[in-house]
Amino acid sequence: MIHNPVLRGFEPDPVILRVGDDHYIATSTFEWYPGVRIHHSRDLVNWQPLGGVLDSKRLLDLTGVPDSGGIWAPGLSYADGLFHLVFTVVDTYAEGWKDLPNHVTTAPSIEGPWSDPVPLHARGFDVSLFHDVDGRSWLLNMRFDWRPGRESFAGIEIQEYDRKTQVLLGKPRRISVGTAAGVAEGPHLYRRDGWYYLVHAEGGTGYEHGAAVARSRDLFGPYEPDPAGPLLTSRHDPSLELQKAGHCSLVETITGQWYAAHLTARPYGERGRCVLGRETALQHVTWTEDGWPRIMGGVPAVTVPAPALAPAPVPPQPATDPFTTLGPLWSTLRRPATPDWVSPSQGRLRIRGGQSPAGRRAPSLVARRATAPNCFFETELTFAPGTPDHLAGLTAYYNTRNWHYLYVTADDRGSPLLTALTCAAGQLLTHPVSVPLESGQPIVLRAELDGPVLRFSYDVGGGLRALALDLDATVLSDEHADEFHNGQLRVLGFTGAMLGLWVQDLDGAGGHADFAYATYQESRP
Repeated sequence: MIHNPVLRGFEPDPVILRVGDDHYIATSTFEWYPGVRIHHSRDLVNWQPLGGVLDSKRLLDLTGVPDSGGIWAPGLSYADGLFHLVFTVVDTYAEGWKDLPNHVTTAPSIEGPWSDPVPLHARGFDVSLFHDVDGRSWLLNMRFDWRPGRESFAGIEIQEYDRKTQVLLGKPRRISVGTAAGVAEGPHLYRRDGWYYLVHAEGGTGYEHGAAVARSRDLFGPYEPDPAGPLLTSRHDPSLELQKAGHCSLVETITGQWYAAHLTARPYGERGRCVLGRETALQHVTWTEDGWPRIMGGVPAVTVPAPALAPAPVPPQPATDPFTTLGPLWSTLRRPATPDWVSPSQGRLRIRGGQSPAGRRAPSLVARRATAPNCFFETELTFAPGTPDHLAGLTAYYNTRNWHYLYVTADDRGSPLLTALTCAAGQLLTHPVSVPLESGQPIVLRAELDGPVLRFSYDVGGGLRALALDLDATVLSDEHADEFHNGQLRVLGFTGAMLGLWVQDLDGAGGHADFAYATYQESRP
């Protein structure tokens, strides 16, 4: 059986692709490096993380992008012996504007090397490529209309793309405005039995989210919506374990079975906050006699029959990382993991201090996704702060405006101490924690997620000691992160809880911190 979500934690907007016996899922990464995470499977049951594609500033520059800006909904396809990746880098999305440059890069292997990105257009986002049987290719996207009083989601566009010259041809044409659910986005196009099938997301990315299908005999339409309604949604049943279901892409296995990869979320309580962010699930797809794709009941199932493929288990990820390298589970915030600020070696990850928690140019945060409601994250830190401007420790992080931080710093006399700080919707909250330390003394730090509660503990010898704090873990959620002012969007929440190693050097003295290991482990509630 397939057990959903197959990609747990912050893994949204999946696009699934098969090349031979290999299946790949690419997901959005927003302000995190490497951009566009890839997972691989031979059987759709077992998935191995391969890391991110866009791993350098040559391929992706995230300097200064807003929270939940950056990479939105990539498109992954294969033609001419090359993987084609199209992606949007969202530089602006608030106050009624969106700056949406789209690019394409190619590689002979999913591991690369990836070519220099070529700009395409900036009219919309959620780009994908469709390669037709006649050898021509087409770029799809949603069209964004900035004009006040207009519907900003202005329909699904298509434009011819020349794979050899990597340029767009002709003019874009609108082929659909979606259904009455509105907010048509995330388009993918498929051809089967002489029909073109347009699969797109609708209803927004929250609890009204869904996926719709329309078809046409002609590439440019008109496209007829499926008379049975949405292909997939959770909007009508808040009791379902998997909520926010939508943003589908389809794949046919080598044995002729069809599956849909889709976005989903697991809230704490009915229509509650989703600390783990938006995740990726798979559903089995059948076809009706008159040629419509169907998911059983049109709702997401937690367990799904696996395809008739040979089992292909993957090696389990070890709970403890000794930092011989920085592996595919790790991400860095807004800048790639370059040796000038982060360097793994046997038994140590050295991180040079970066900007403040509000900084969007050069923060020093190395983090991994929280994947279960109950889990813990632990590290051993060696750090010698000289002033209150030097900080290093462990964080449970959502974005620059929402995080919890257990860290070592120095007081006004230069004496080191352990303390804790929270930021919720941009407001700082100090906690009554002050544990004196010896300079350079190793200290074990731990964060434990217990559903909606976060707890910190530490060990300077003699065992773990819990801080007398029950922190609100739900500030690390999409729902809490969304901010509006007088009805105008200010901040979006599109990511999920990250657990990480964070270092600040606010006086520019060049300080660093050493982390001996990091352990992440899921635990039972």
